Amino acid sequence: MQPSDLPPRDRVGYYIVNLLLTGLIKLALALPYKTRVRFMGWLFAHVVGPLAGWNTRVRDNLALVWPDLPEARVGELERGVADNAGRSLIEMYSSKELRRGDWCKVMEGPGVAAYEAARAKGQPIIFASAHFGSYEEGRALLTRSGSPAGALYRPLNNPYFDRHYVSALSVAGTPLFARGRRGLGEMVRHLKGGGNVAILLDQHMGTGAELTFMGHRAYTSTSPFEIAERYGALVIPCFAIRQPDGLSFHLWIEEPIPSMAPEAMAQAYNDTLEALVHRYPEQWLWVHRRWKEAG
Repeated sequence: MQPSDLPPRDRVGYYIVNLLLTGLIKLALALPYKTRVRFMGWLFAHVVGPLAGWNTRVRDNLALVWPDLPEARVGELERGVADNAGRSLIEMYSSKELRRGDWCKVMEGPGVAAYEAARAKGQPIIFASAHFGSYEEGRALLTRSGSPAGALYRPLNNPYFDRHYVSALSVAGTPLFARGRRGLGEMVRHLKGGGNVAILLDQHMGTGAELTFMGHRAYTSTSPFEIAERYGALVIPCFAIRQPDGLSFHLWIEEPIPSMAPEAMAQAYNDTLEALVHRYPEQWLWVHRRWKEAG
């Protein structure tokens, strides 16, 4: 979408929001790397998140899936989720560090051997990930390790911010495919040619299958699994897990999801992510309306 396609009022609003966010990013980028990451985490936890209404969304989602969670823990998660989001945003824009790989060097997990075998024989891979940890750091490690991973992404509603956001995404790997019929077709051609792609599958998909996540109904996309079955791609769940220092990551690679019905594969992905969210709840973006109705 171009700014000219928007109603004047929306255009002005998006322009102002972009100015504010861009200013914050430029301010943070002027700081030393460790300081900028910590600063953006603090800013999102104590200013941006509350002003954007994130605390309410996080609290509502937690009340749905963990209704007995103590109030003190709910508050910790409100701040922790926003902190991780702020850190992840500025990490994405820190192109020098992302290319060098200063903070994400470790690749581990039960699926590493299968990943290396697929890479050795040139089998295309769909890396099934989520808004968890710092997903772009993980994709950058895959690219540096010899498996350049393009990405299927959802264009942002704000067209001003989307321009430099897409540019920041490209640092971790290309090509990028915008969600939609055209982008999906380009992604399929990329996979058919032996390429790899990373997809974040943890958001509500109204046209997806009625599956479960965290014990509740969650409509989940099955298209990536249908594509994998059709074109012989291996589906490997992988997630960049933020370490206790708040700055470094380990890329956790799960066993590939076995070939079966697309709905069963999508549920296996949901189950894998659910187990990880239980272990590291602050690292998943609880802000999403994950448990919406269909449509």
